[in-house]
Formats: sequence, structure tokens, C-alpha cells
Amino acid sequence: ATRPALTPSPMAWGRLTPRRMLPRIGRAFYTARFTHMPTLSPLQWLLAIAFLAFYGFTVFAVTRDYYIRHPQRPTTAHTAANTGGAPAGHATTATPGGGATAMDAADAVPAAITESNPDLLRKRADTLFTERRYQAAIPIYRRILELAPADLETRNDLGLVLFYTGDSAGALEQLRTATAAGPDFQRGWLTLGFVTLESGDRPKAQEALERARQLGPDNPMGQEADRLLKMVQDR
Repeated sequence: ATRPALTPSPMAWGRLTPRRMLPRIGRAFYTARFTHMPTLSPLQWLLAIAFLAFYGFTVFAVTRDYYIRHPQRPTTAHTAANTGGAPAGHATTATPGGGATAMDAADAVPAAITESNPDLLRKRADTLFTERRYQAAIPIYRRILELAPADLETRNDLGLVLFYTGDSAGALEQLRTATAAGPDFQRGWLTLGFVTLESGDRPKAQEALERARQLGPDNPMGQEADRLLKMVQDR
């Protein structure tokens, strides 16, 4: 007699299908993976949280200390950058609105301190310069010069804001004073050449710009002086 074919019954197929097997495999994996993990005691959790808090505070303190020890003046007033119409380091870009600025930080300091602290005053004036609020920056730059008459960078910036507000004569007076006090003050000669050129005195502008180029032909200010000299020749 022919032996019947050994075919599993529908019930047996149901027991062997992957759909039935996967839940069992998943539960076994979960049991092996997660039920044997080490658990932390409350004291260990407390120590871990304390360590993370200490680490975060340390990073914050180190970062804050760095910026306190290394304050940076705005690049617009003190860094050379080829901008076309104005000499390098003198063209400004308005600060987008919204949010706190360095001006807000300076205003938070009592006036009695800022009025006698050149560094705080300089930060306030430089912020105004960056925001193109030139008229508001003028009295602050003048106050800095009352406290530190030999500050050539501030005198240079005062000359710039005077020029940007239409006082070319006052600007030239400040810039000539700066270059007379600092014959090797390259930025002062560059600014003097630019303002003199914009005032229409090409021979005097050429003298100042040539002096600026001589003081450092390969640095950004010397290169800007060379660019302005070419403008003098083209006019």
C-alpha cells in the first residue's frame, strides 16, 4: 500500500510560520539584552548628575573667561577689507535688528563707571560705529580722547565718524593730529588719504596714501592704499 505523503497539517504550519516565531525571538532578545544590564544605585545616579553639572559649569566658565580676557573691537572700524568706496576697514554693515547687542551690555554698566572707563566707552562707541549710528558715537569718542589723548585708534575713528556725518574739516583736523602724533600710524595715514581724496584734494591725498603704502606695502592697509592711489590717478 502507498504510504500517505507527510505533509504538515494547517495547525503545524501555523506553529512554524515566521509570523508566529518572530514575537518569541523578539521577547528572547529583549530578555537577553535589557534584563541583564547593570542598574545604578541612587548614589551613583547622584554622582553622575553632579559630574555633568560640574562639567557644564567648567566649560561655561572657561569660555566666559576667554572672552573677558580677549575682547575684540568691531572689525568694521579696525580690520582691513576691500569694500570699494571706502578704505579697507572703514565700510560698515548695519547690525540686524532684534536681540541684545554689545550696546545693551554697555548700558547695563553704571554711567559713573562707563564715563571714566575708556575700555567700556570704546566698546559702546564701536558698537554705534558698526551700526552706522555715527552721530551718536561722536561724543563717546571725544570722551575717550579726554581720558586717553594718545589713543590714536580712537582719534582715527573720530575722524571717520565726523567725515561720515558731513564734517570733513573736523575729520581732517583729527586725522592730521593722529598722523602728526604717530608718524608710523599706518591706519591714520590711510584714513587721512581717503578723507582728503573724498574732499577733492588729490595731491594731499596722494601724499598720505603713499605714506600709508610705504609703512606696509604687503599688508591689507598697504594694499588698500595702493588701490586708492590708482583711483587718484584715474580721477
